[in-house]
Amino acid sequence: MKQYKGAIFDLDGTLLDSMWIWDQIDVEFLAKRGIMEVPKDYQETIATYGAEKTAVYTIERFHLDEKPEDLIQEWLDMAEDYYCNRLQLKEGVYDFLCSLHEKGIPMVVATSSDIALVKPCLERTGLLPMLETVLTVKDVGRGKQFPDIYIEAASRLHCRKEECLVFEDVLEAAETALSAGFSIVGVYEERCSESSAAILKEKADLYIHSFRELLERDLF
Repeated sequence: MKQYKGAIFDLDGTLLDSMWIWDQIDVEFLAKRGIMEVPKDYQETIATYGAEKTAVYTIERFHLDEKPEDLIQEWLDMAEDYYCNRLQLKEGVYDFLCSLHEKGIPMVVATSSDIALVKPCLERTGLLPMLETVLTVKDVGRGKQFPDIYIEAASRLHCRKEECLVFEDVLEAAETALSAGFSIVGVYEERCSESSAAILKEKADLYIHSFRELLERDLF
């Protein structure tokens, strides 16, 4: 791989071991509404959505007589303690980002999660001081099924898209970035389906199971 001048990181499932939390929240949220089994395609469908679009989709799919803002607040309340106090970085993440920071490589987190959860978590894990900024899909108005967040992240890095390396665990998000001209590092996430992981591995410029694999690579 060529050397890059900037890095764009997804958060959940990429830097942060957090996907299990959202799986559990989905189970508990739907169970409270009498839906005792989460449909198999539900979580994959919402994986690239922001909170607002997820809420609208959830209301439509399960015929809920509720407001999107109320669903969003309920999800935030359920997740707050985990993000602020409990969730941990995936293996090798802190050391890898430290290595980039020491080299002067600018970095951005680009996430579908809410900033109210993301910022305290990044502060607690020590990543926030190393980042240029944190972008959410709310900042750009559309989810990761559109390339807006990656394009804006590249702008914040003052890099051309060809000079940026995007790190993603979700196939659909990675495909969006690839279609916009970015290079991709696919990151293994055990909750992704085997078929999605296989396609991501095939399409990505590089595929990793741990960020420790990158400590000896001269990517930047």
